[in-house]
Amino acid sequence: MYLLGEQPSHCATLTNRLQTIPLQLVSGLQPCGPALDVEQSKHLENDLPRDQLFIIDSGVINGVIDERTLFYLQEGDLIGLQQGLDLPGGHYSCQEPVRLIPYQRSAVLKHIAAENERQELFLFYLLGQSTLFTEAIARLSQPDVPPPTGFKSFAAGEVLIQQGDPAEHVFIILEGHAEAWFNGEKVGDIAKDEIFGAMAVFTKERRSATVIASEHSSVMVIPQDQFLGLMQSNPHIAHCLIENMAHCIELLNKEVVRMRCQIKTDTAYDADKPLT
Repeated sequence: MYLLGEQPSHCATLTNRLQTIPLQLVSGLQPCGPALDVEQSKHLENDLPRDQLFIIDSGVINGVIDERTLFYLQEGDLIGLQQGLDLPGGHYSCQEPVRLIPYQRSAVLKHIAAENERQELFLFYLLGQSTLFTEAIARLSQPDVPPPTGFKSFAAGEVLIQQGDPAEHVFIILEGHAEAWFNGEKVGDIAKDEIFGAMAVFTKERRSATVIASEHSSVMVIPQDQFLGLMQSNPHIAHCLIENMAHCIELLNKEVVRMRCQIKTDTAYDADKPLT
């Protein structure tokens, strides 16, 4: 998905990353039929089988809302996850020939669910497309006002998440790096493309750790309602994410235990030193 008009660098970074994912998702899966050639279509979603997903092999598809093109899809993009844009006045169109490679929807989703790596890629793709879509809608409704969510930049040393705060968003680092701190002690690193802040959104508890940017970072910010909606519609992806978060929590707990043992060892050593 490419947004029309001037794009901030973080949008371009995300777009380039998302462009490579659909072919990875269907790798090893055979198309369910021959390529579909569409010359022109004002409402493309009405011309496509509803039980299929399509990889765009060539051509450009426009995303139209209220008769205004806000973004376009091109070679490598995936179409058919949603029937249309699920918005009043929203539809897909193509003014020039488009070639689409068809895959059975149920087969694609089963293929994704069979491997954790594909599930993680699919989750990243869904969240990224949703965030770009939010950006496009914000430009339509208030073109001169930056959207309150979507993308944010943090300088080194800035706090992304504060321990004890309510959990209202989920985050993904697009560029940069951050560190997780618990009660003033570093307990982990957060790298590029990593999803964080989701556990507190799931449990509706307050943030259990502080996250601080260790270098200048561009971050994708997903509101909790948007995130939970995606999880409810993709339960296999939610299960994969929860497993990954449980693994991360186990690692963090081990780090906290290690630090406590180190503190006890240092304290005992100091107690045994003779007074001078």
